[in-house]
Amino acid sequence: MNQLLDNITWHTHTGPHARYASGAKGARRYSAGFSPIIGFADPARPDFDTLAAYCQPDEQLYCPEWQGEAPAGWCIHVEKVMFRMVWGAAMPEVDAFPEAVRLGPRHATEALELAQLTNPGPFGPRTIELGEYFGWFEDGRLVAMAGERMHAGTLREISGICTHPDFRGRGLARRLTLKLIYRVMQRGETPFLHVMGDNPNARQLYQKMGFRDYCETTARIISRC
Repeated sequence: MNQLLDNITWHTHTGPHARYASGAKGARRYSAGFSPIIGFADPARPDFDTLAAYCQPDEQLYCPEWQGEAPAGWCIHVEKVMFRMVWGAAMPEVDAFPEAVRLGPRHATEALELAQLTNPGPFGPRTIELGEYFGWFEDGRLVAMAGERMHAGTLREISGICTHPDFRGRGLARRLTLKLIYRVMQRGETPFLHVMGDNPNARQLYQKMGFRDYCETTARIISRC
């Protein structure tokens, strides 16, 4: 498990999600329309020459793991500390949110709008196709959601966790997250997630739920320039 987690993006793009990815040699990315996340076979020696052929000029891409100076022709726009956390508690005994709605392609526009409003991380119009996504609607409006993104071996990432600002404080995102943990563990898989270092409240909440820090890494937003 550790080998997969240490470079989870690469193992996702070359494993279960290869059909959603593009790239060659030592560089892969989710294809256009999905979350714009890239991975390198060896983050210590990133293959930017190969990656360039699969990126549009000025397209902003999320790059975990890689550190070091940007090579010629590439710009680093954002750099943050990110924590990778793995579930370390027992499986929840029940589905915490049985009435939540399974999201599908017909909900893609609403899901993208909610993600753009709340910024839970890189999210595209087809991200909800990467795994199970569930949401909660009030008065016909999607106000909270969470789902699955990266997947390698028996590891499943819980991602896209967000709530509309007008509906926070009711535990909707927490219940959706626990619902996904329950479903992931029913399949014999291990949940993990990512949280930014500048969001200590979310990290503390995940720790209270049962997640444990696996590693501290770097997350960057980069582009060709």
